Amino acid sequence: MADASMEEVRLKPGVPWWLFLMTGLAWLVISLVVLRFNYNPGTSVATVGILLGVMFLGAAINEFGISALVDGWRWFHIALGVFFLLGALWGFVNPKEAFWALASVLGFLLVMMGTLTLITSVAGKGSNPLWGLGLVNGILEILLGFWASQQYYPARATLILIWVGFMALFRGIGEIVLAFQVKKYA
Repeated sequence: MADASMEEVRLKPGVPWWLFLMTGLAWLVISLVVLRFNYNPGTSVATVGILLGVMFLGAAINEFGISALVDGWRWFHIALGVFFLLGALWGFVNPKEAFWALASVLGFLLVMMGTLTLITSVAGKGSNPLWGLGLVNGILEILLGFWASQQYYPARATLILIWVGFMALFRGIGEIVLAFQVKKYA
């Protein structure tokens, strides 16, 4: 029974569960820092663009790391890592002009990330007692992605900072849930 459950999680044998716990906690700390960031109108738009680039770079590194540890959905983690890397490069190369485009990219990536989280939580329903937490996490990421893609909010920079904070928060929750899945089936 444990072998079949581990197969649903589809991690390579010997993956340390605490690695996901540590990355999850790091994402939660990043979330706390970003959500406490006080944006005022005098702050440069380029700062927000660079901040998004840093977040995308961290997410890309995380996705590439996960792709090295899993057997199933490896291609999706690599594709998501490439999307995050492209978003990071755009934020670093031209942050002022990329500010508005990054909001759309962030929305798209949140919808993609939420969809993956939702699919994997439902697929592991039989073997993971915490599948509901992943389901809620995926739904919230998808909703946040659609919210991030809207065009009519006047305080866009503040909203982008909130998105970045929530992206880190959702990522942290997802990593911590994965850590306890790995620990249970290791």
